[in-house]
Amino acid sequence: MTRRDWMTMTAGAMAAGVARPSHASAPARLQNGAVPAKPSYCFFSKHLPDLAPGDVAKAVRDIGFDGVDLTVRTGGHVLPPNAAVDLPRAIEAIKAHGLSVPMVTTELKSASDPTARPLLQAAVRNGVRYFKTGYWQYPPTGDVRAALAATGKDLDGLAALARDLGIEMGFHNHTAYIGAALWDIAPAMDRLDPKWAGYYFDPRHAVAEGGGGAWRAATKLALSRLKMVAVKDFYWRKSEKGWVIQDCAIGEGQVDWTWMGKALRDASFGGPISVHLEYEIAGATPAERTRRTLDFAQKDLAFVKKAFA
Repeated sequence: MTRRDWMTMTAGAMAAGVARPSHASAPARLQNGAVPAKPSYCFFSKHLPDLAPGDVAKAVRDIGFDGVDLTVRTGGHVLPPNAAVDLPRAIEAIKAHGLSVPMVTTELKSASDPTARPLLQAAVRNGVRYFKTGYWQYPPTGDVRAALAATGKDLDGLAALARDLGIEMGFHNHTAYIGAALWDIAPAMDRLDPKWAGYYFDPRHAVAEGGGGAWRAATKLALSRLKMVAVKDFYWRKSEKGWVIQDCAIGEGQVDWTWMGKALRDASFGGPISVHLEYEIAGATPAERTRRTLDFAQKDLAFVKKAFA
């Protein structure tokens, strides 16, 4: 089944008012459930956009993944306005192949977003423990401190909504956005309850922002309230326009995975680790790109498991 076929099917079900209730109670699960002893290795569904969620799960299960980091955002596997109906169906399709959905990747930046509550409620009711927020941009001109203050207020609202619904929020440090180096967003994050608000830490972006060694301090800063981890790699490449970031397979770039692995083990991290393939993967047809993506994902997963074991 292609992703388009799946979305057409679920859209029809939504139009007919078909929704499957869930009897799971995420707040109780969070209060009573123990943190897993080992991390859950998840495939970031962004990298198989042509497959329906169940087919993503079937494909990545066979190469060793434990779960799926499911995109619930514009252009993702589940579209935010349809999440109340489509997200439970997507999770059900993934679980049917024996995989979990411990986290969802969203573009949420405000609790006042009309899609926020129904999206997160659907996630909670279907066993999702974590969600990733969207991104806040630095202003091209004007007061950077004012932008940081506004972002902090947005995070206050999202953290309160997360607490009310029983789902944990992860802030992603990403190059070119507020919080890339973690130092600027840390004061706002420090105000929030660490049970419900923490970091979706990305070593690749931490090293790109703090290549001289500040990335180690940024890692230690994030560890105290670490929720999820994104893994990818890069190296600096000289171009006609100067030095640029070149994404690459995990283990072929500048991230010190031996150091990172030890840091996560010392912190007894047991949350989701989402494997990203941001480098270019060529293919003459969608089927060939899918096959090659899975080949590279299997190699990256093997490297990360060895580094973090």
